[in-house]
Amino acid sequence: MIDDYYFVFKGAFIVRLPPFNPYISLVIGVIAVSTSAIFVKLASDAPAGIIAFYRLFLSVIMMLPIILLKYKDELKSVSRKDWLLATFSGVFLALHFILWFESLNYTSVASSVVLVTLQPVFAFIGTYFFFGERFSPGAVIAMIITLIGSFIISMGDFQISGLALLGDILALLGAVTVTGYFLLGQQLRRSLSLMTYTFIVYGISSFTLLIYILIIGASFIGYSANVWFWFLALAIVPTFLGHTLFNWALKWLSTSTISMAIVFEPIGASILAYLILGEMVTYSQWLGGAIVIVGLFLFIMSTTAKRKVTISHRHIHPKED
Repeated sequence: MIDDYYFVFKGAFIVRLPPFNPYISLVIGVIAVSTSAIFVKLASDAPAGIIAFYRLFLSVIMMLPIILLKYKDELKSVSRKDWLLATFSGVFLALHFILWFESLNYTSVASSVVLVTLQPVFAFIGTYFFFGERFSPGAVIAMIITLIGSFIISMGDFQISGLALLGDILALLGAVTVTGYFLLGQQLRRSLSLMTYTFIVYGISSFTLLIYILIIGASFIGYSANVWFWFLALAIVPTFLGHTLFNWALKWLSTSTISMAIVFEPIGASILAYLILGEMVTYSQWLGGAIVIVGLFLFIMSTTAKRKVTISHRHIHPKED
């Protein structure tokens, strides 16, 4: 779209430039998503399922006018296969939020967010089993490094309390379920626009959470104005502002650059947790978190390099496809 960039003349060429520095959008996006765990903690008077429900349901409500104005025809043409994939994707997303938000009731923001950020590793494991993706030696080494870091975090939390370790386990399960959401989303995005895909999956996830809340018997009302404010903040800041900026930056930056930027979420979340919630970071969390982040950097670089080699090989030897 013309409002996404402007043109400048450079010699004989017309160069397309973004309206502002995409790296700045990455910084803002990381700060935005880093608030998610903080807002969940601030809304902790409500059950995890309720927090997750209103985060997604309010997002769906805000998206509805855009869908009706611009994407109504695409929504009507969605195939049965895509609806099925979207249903599973939405269920995985609902499970992710329940597990992750529940983990924040037992462990610190620093531990929970670091362990949830292991999603790229679980995603690559998923592609290995379902799509035949092969691991490079560098990726295997990087995964071992991240596992060592997560082990240090978990053992440190276990020394604090068994409940903290339970929170770590829930966060890891949250990383596994969000991996299912992303893997299915990759398939859906081949046939659906970002807005339509997000609207459908968030809607299905909201419905899944609605059923979950009815089963556990939690109340949808009766919360303070302060808690409702954090529900709305979750829908706007990390959901819309954070992920929208990441999606916009993909026009100008590589996927690996975006992935590496998201790795900084645990650092931002830990800083915000200290400033807003007064949560201190223990030595084991610092050490384990640093090892996990280094491992994730190495993992993303290794898998990105492998994909480039694979693409280059296919280009040189097209008959082998």
